[in-house]
Amino acid sequence: MSASPPAAPDAGELEYVGFWARVGAAMIDTLLLLVICAPLLTLVYGRTYWTSDAFLQGPADFLINWLLPAIAVIVFWTYRQATPGKIAIAARIVDAETGGKPSTRQLIVRYLGYYVSMLPLMAGIVWVAFDPRKQGWHDKLAGTLVVRPRHRGPARVDFPQQSKP
Repeated sequence: MSASPPAAPDAGELEYVGFWARVGAAMIDTLLLLVICAPLLTLVYGRTYWTSDAFLQGPADFLINWLLPAIAVIVFWTYRQATPGKIAIAARIVDAETGGKPSTRQLIVRYLGYYVSMLPLMAGIVWVAFDPRKQGWHDKLAGTLVVRPRHRGPARVDFPQQSKP
């Protein structure tokens, strides 16, 4: 089984992925990261971690909450052009100019661009809902798009009309 994504379909077979689908994908990714990171943090710092007011409780906190998610996301983007949440909705990240696989530089800029997008009241994330190409600010900064096949899922079933007695 190959870890690389399938060959790119023609542009006419793709659609931009909108705001709510991307929110759903982000929720899946957040849940997966929580399932991984929360037990690690509890293992390292104990239950008191969850009641502390400290922004960072130590080096392991930084590694588990900041570095691990960044590496995991960029690795998924590099090898699958998507995180598990985007895979679940058949979406992938492509270069906005060519439709091909984004460069590592683009993917790093895209990840860092999430912070830029979130700072002003999530305005850069909400921008996806209003942009004609469904790009958030992080996509615009990195020159990426999120697309998926236009016709996905099982084929529609049509039954011939039955004659009435």
